[in-house]
Amino acid sequence: MKKTILIIAFICSLWSCSDDDNEAYIPGPMALEVEQPSNFPEIKYALEANTPTDAGFELGKKLFYEGNLSSSGIISCGFCHEQASAFTHHGHTISHGENGLEGFRNTQPIQNLAFFDEFTWDGAAIHLDLQPIIPITAEVEMNETIPSVLEKLENLPEYPQLFEKAFGTTEINSERMLKALSQFMVMMVSANSKYDKVMRQEEGEPFTSLEQTGLTLFKSKCASCHATDLFSDQSYRNNGIPYNPKHIEEKGRQRVSGYESDFYKFRVPSLRNIEMTFPYMHDGRFGTLEAVLNFYSDGMVENGGEVDEQLKKADGSLGIHLNTNEKEAIIAFLKTLTDNEFLNDKRFAEF
Repeated sequence: MKKTILIIAFICSLWSCSDDDNEAYIPGPMALEVEQPSNFPEIKYALEANTPTDAGFELGKKLFYEGNLSSSGIISCGFCHEQASAFTHHGHTISHGENGLEGFRNTQPIQNLAFFDEFTWDGAAIHLDLQPIIPITAEVEMNETIPSVLEKLENLPEYPQLFEKAFGTTEINSERMLKALSQFMVMMVSANSKYDKVMRQEEGEPFTSLEQTGLTLFKSKCASCHATDLFSDQSYRNNGIPYNPKHIEEKGRQRVSGYESDFYKFRVPSLRNIEMTFPYMHDGRFGTLEAVLNFYSDGMVENGGEVDEQLKKADGSLGIHLNTNEKEAIIAFLKTLTDNEFLNDKRFAEF
């Protein structure tokens, strides 16, 4: 059984009455339940500081799919985060945006963000409310400024009313815009895969023998980094991936911390819905899960940084011992992390 956090918060309008008439009572936004699955760690997002409501969620959803957050009026958050691909940019190794410019990183999924407190491949965003600023202002993504976005929203007739419904007045400012986006994103909880139902002993198909073998192998060979039922320990690690000379500006975590020891360290990604989020790695260089496991067994190299000790064999060489049958079993298990309910949840769909 899943347990949920029920946030009880109502922004109420006052009765307004006179001697001659009584105006109808119009309730304010209604609080939404933010799912806290029983097999998940606790939510990290400060819900008490930004309580999700129906009106805030709908405003955040509209903003998420709003092209006017970009300079051309075309590229929205949803342009690179497509629901059918678990909110990744399907078919693109790296993100691309305004004026045909390309970045140098693969688009990450945005499920279960309420359970994280740092974001992006290098951890440049340390709060979910601040994360959208990065793509909005990046020249190679949405290429806009926050003041310009706010001005455009003020001039669109539907937005003052939507902001009033969500926050009580028609004022449109950066704090409200970013909080509305967060209210939409914190509701994106993906926790109803086959794996979850088996772990919670809910009704449904049990693991096949191959999937069970894959889980056992995963726990012994992968779970030190892809930990908890979020399938990420939320750390930054150098996994021995060969340096990509096409992206000379890429330094991984070092771009944020400045420490040489953080060169080519990247955030350990969650593996939820991994079947749908290809291509893989920070630069999307691997198109299949088979290619990823082949890399970990035979393709790791010294890349100029400090390769993680977890990925070194007893003799000091790099890699994880994996044979063909073990790779097949692990992939079978990873596919049990696909949450079709989440991928088809109309709450998060553009139309």
